[in-house]
Amino acid sequence: MDPEVSLLLLCPPGGLPQEQVGVELSPAHDRRPLPGGDKTIAAIWEKRLQTQPWLFDAPKFRLHSATLAPSSAGPQLLLRLGLTSYRDFLGTNWSTSASWLRQQGAVDWGDKQAYLADPLGVGAVLVTADDFHIFLRRSLQVAEAPGLVDVPGGHPEPQALCPGHSPQHKDLRGELVVRELFSSVLQEICDEVNLPLLTLSQPLLLGIACNETSAGRASAEFYVQCSLTSEEVRNYYLSGGPEAHESTGIIFVETQVLETEMWSELCPSAKGAILLYNRVQGSPT
Repeated sequence: MDPEVSLLLLCPPGGLPQEQVGVELSPAHDRRPLPGGDKTIAAIWEKRLQTQPWLFDAPKFRLHSATLAPSSAGPQLLLRLGLTSYRDFLGTNWSTSASWLRQQGAVDWGDKQAYLADPLGVGAVLVTADDFHIFLRRSLQVAEAPGLVDVPGGHPEPQALCPGHSPQHKDLRGELVVRELFSSVLQEICDEVNLPLLTLSQPLLLGIACNETSAGRASAEFYVQCSLTSEEVRNYYLSGGPEAHESTGIIFVETQVLETEMWSELCPSAKGAILLYNRVQGSPT
């Protein structure tokens, strides 16, 4: 296994549709306050704002744990989520003390992620009608993995379920969170690759991968089919989209060379998506 990525959960063969996933959202699944308080998080945020004043804080879902049900009655996968923020992510997962926080979390709570924000990301293994996988070359201007190759992706947004006010646990029903989780990956594809929503299949959840270069931050990876050919996708991409500035090029890769071609250029989230695809949706390599 590549040291930059680990696999937290593999869904059953073929992946799980939206109706087979449930969410339990609770304050009990939020991160623990840091030993000595959260002053260091505030200090890190203020320092970042001095050099990157365009940054803005936003609420995110936090993955606490995930469990596959032993039977087919009801949802087969339960995601236990809390709430966190981008500010807390920079102050924990991305801080220079992240490794120590993981060690201390294991000692204090029996959970090495206890003190980390761990905002849940989403990513898509996106396949064209002529069986090419779609990757994007990330811009040098983005904060994470600049210049590397990634799958389309981003984050589900708690704010999308609470327009006009700050999201609270009690306001976010589990079925709405699941819907946002699955719809957000389609929205990211539309925004980043500039594809019409009607050309995309309903996502199938492949599993959850963790980025070990950001202290084990988790991402839910999905399989999505596109009804367009690679050439049609390229034309849509080149005409620009809402998030065109986040990438500098589109790359098409055949399935059989996914784990060999340009592996060293992939960011951890893309590696996790490919590893899950090969084990859950594709043929193991």
